[in-house]
Amino acid sequence: MPKIVDHEKQKQIVAEAAIRVIKREGIEQATVRNIAKEANLSVGSLRHYFSTQSELYAFTMNFVSERVKQRIKRMNFDGPPIVVIKNLLKEFIPLNEETRVEMEVWLAFTTKALVDPYLQPLSEKVYEELKFVMSYIIEKLIQNGLTKPHINQDLETDRLYALIDGLAMHIIMHPDKISSDQVDLIIEHHLQTLCK
Repeated sequence: MPKIVDHEKQKQIVAEAAIRVIKREGIEQATVRNIAKEANLSVGSLRHYFSTQSELYAFTMNFVSERVKQRIKRMNFDGPPIVVIKNLLKEFIPLNEETRVEMEVWLAFTTKALVDPYLQPLSEKVYEELKFVMSYIIEKLIQNGLTKPHINQDLETDRLYALIDGLAMHIIMHPDKISSDQVDLIIEHHLQTLCK
């Protein structure tokens, strides 16, 4: 009887292999050959799932994005709104090994998307999804009457996005320069500038 292969599971195995290669050796070494070797597949077998390197990268970008979404769905949203919001924002900052790997891989792919037209729409989509989360947070603060009067929702969305994006970048580039406690204080201070 022929072996039944779960193609979606195989693609996920390849994506996990790509993440390991990128984490260990950088995007330049994330070749089809190196990823196939990491996934214990032949290059021909890998090409059965992804006909181009860009397809493989796009699937891996989606895979990382979905991991973040699933983790957020599992979060506990009970408690004081400011605490819940602070915890939600910290999910986008690489404060542990899992989120650090995701951010490093995401930055590598974002850089690749600058020169790969196939990846650009996906990079734009993830940017918009993150911006939506920031907009949602500001909107909820306003709706719950927690913000100072007359704040500019669009401006505050952009300001929050820039803060979280900047913190994530600083931690990736200079992990020894900023601690988890400092991240807490910075986010708390920013929320205090918004709230009554």
